[in-house]
Amino acid sequence: MNIGNISKEDSSHEGSLKSLQNSIEESYTNPSLLKESSRREAVTRVLELLEQGKVRVASPSKDGGWKVHPWVKKAILLYYKISPTKNIEAGELSFFDKVPSRTDYEQAGVRVVPPAICRHGAHLEPGVILMPSFVNIGAYVGSGTMVDTWATVGSCAQIGENVHLSGGVGIGGVLEPPQGRPVIVEDNAFLGSRVIVVEGVLVGKGAVLGAGTIVTSSTPILDVSGKEEKIYKGSIPAYSVVIPGVRVKEFPAGSYGTSSALIIGKRTEKTDKKTSLEKVLREFGISV
Repeated sequence: MNIGNISKEDSSHEGSLKSLQNSIEESYTNPSLLKESSRREAVTRVLELLEQGKVRVASPSKDGGWKVHPWVKKAILLYYKISPTKNIEAGELSFFDKVPSRTDYEQAGVRVVPPAICRHGAHLEPGVILMPSFVNIGAYVGSGTMVDTWATVGSCAQIGENVHLSGGVGIGGVLEPPQGRPVIVEDNAFLGSRVIVVEGVLVGKGAVLGAGTIVTSSTPILDVSGKEEKIYKGSIPAYSVVIPGVRVKEFPAGSYGTSSALIIGKRTEKTDKKTSLEKVLREFGISV
């Protein structure tokens, strides 16, 4: 199915979703159409479906990769056009914004520690735990995932099941261009303290990123675990153990170290997640 990640019980509504997609595409091309109530309703409906997890900005494909659905991103961008900026009250706190925060955590089956915020249009599967953190519009967070203190999940980021985002982790948002891949962190990954992943980078299933690792779309990801170096960009292979690195580069003024990420080994796919992580820490001595 090309229009989003639709649950089986909703598969019969593919036609109506295709209609939504057509409306969004037309309104994005010609914003003046948003004067029509039906067009605005289409935008708000997509945001509702995003929050319910019935459509996604990106979804797993049959070949094991990911498919981006630009029309869903376009709906989010249109939402900012039709949503007025207004006062939002939270107890004694006051905000002034276009996007309300979610308050249905009990019904969603998630645990939220004050003052964590999840914005409208972001999906949280049952079993998610949000410490004081931030989940932005369009994001998807899988069951059993912990978003630890002061971690941020940027707009449209896709976070898998049983992921641990440690304190201060920064997952970047990717709203524009609409066809751009969002940051994706696949199931069972572990991101250590102050890790930063931005610009549509994909972190493969079960990967471990040591504290302070920074990965952008242009960061050299160097597999140094074998006899010969292997270089990746934009994607960290599944079960990789990654630490911050420095690569020497020549400039007119001299030789300087530039940021890189080093793959120093692999987790074992078949071992228990916690046992495997403890083994990784012992063998490679990385900080988390």
